Amino acid sequence: MALHDLRRIGVLLPAERQAKFGLMIQELNERSREIFRIIVDEYVKTGEPVGSRTISRRLTTSLSPASVRNVMADLEEVGLLESPHTSAGRLPTETGLRLYVDALLQLGDLSPDERRAIEAACEEAGHQFDELVGQATGLLSGLSSHAGVVIAPKKEAPFRQVEFVSLAPDRALVVVVHEDGAVENRIIELPPGITPAILTRAGNYLNARVAGRSLAEARTHITGELQRDEAELDALTQKVVEEGLATWSGDNDTEDRSTLIVKGQANLLNDVSVISDLERIRELFDKLDQARHMERLLELTHDADGVCIFIGADNELFQLSGCSTIVAPISDNDGGFVGALGIIGPTRMNYARIIPMVDYTAKVVGRLLG
Repeated sequence: MALHDLRRIGVLLPAERQAKFGLMIQELNERSREIFRIIVDEYVKTGEPVGSRTISRRLTTSLSPASVRNVMADLEEVGLLESPHTSAGRLPTETGLRLYVDALLQLGDLSPDERRAIEAACEEAGHQFDELVGQATGLLSGLSSHAGVVIAPKKEAPFRQVEFVSLAPDRALVVVVHEDGAVENRIIELPPGITPAILTRAGNYLNARVAGRSLAEARTHITGELQRDEAELDALTQKVVEEGLATWSGDNDTEDRSTLIVKGQANLLNDVSVISDLERIRELFDKLDQARHMERLLELTHDADGVCIFIGADNELFQLSGCSTIVAPISDNDGGFVGALGIIGPTRMNYARIIPMVDYTAKVVGRLLG
């Protein structure tokens, strides 16, 4: 069964969607399922509406084109098919594609040669994150003829040292040195009464707690201490500490908190036939540059147990572009989430082939990252 195939590689199937589509499949008789499957298969191959004569030739049992059209009309009535023109041909709707992928899809499998090619290409890139995921993204784009995408949380170098330098009675420079040698400076406003001795105490307090920690880790630790009144700081020193943390935290929250690599964007233009299609793809390109969309995609993948499949309106990023994406989480050898890797392509992409391809590539990348 298709649901078993999807679970085999850990495809995310929410319980409510399983129940909904399971009931819908039960309501379709065998003839309707076969006709629906043929329509989706033909649409994936050609991108064109599928007519009754094409279906009649592929059916395992004899059925007249008129009878096929009656079944197609029934499938259209329940929202699985649509007729883009006045012709007799039908296309699957996004709901129809969702049903097909979740409940009827028979997954293919990678050949030994394909597995070796993926492993060899990834191993050639080495074990550095940027080089490895960049190679994997290009590889997926080439194998699928769609766009390859990788998104990952930005790696933040831990702190090594913090120092406050007085500039004026109401201002100080905060100097932060990271373990990778990078140095950052911020200017903070000071409340009245701050002396050099107070700045020194604030620096000593922070240095005892931030060394070896990222900003997020240091902020969580120090905020907890301050809220529990365990910091043993006088009011003015605590004010300096809080102001320093707020300055760094506020700046960090305005920056993109993820790394995005997209390769093969030009492949998304292959199916463009009218100006409206081109405008939708342009909008997708614009959204790929917006951090909030990519952060949301990263969150959804982070919480997933396996491969995620977003078809059109399943995700705000793709709802107007006519695109789908198949992404798999990348986990290191300890099970820690590293990022997400996948494919962006038209809704009529070859899901049976691409799902196991994305799944296997993500596992190879995770293993090599260690």
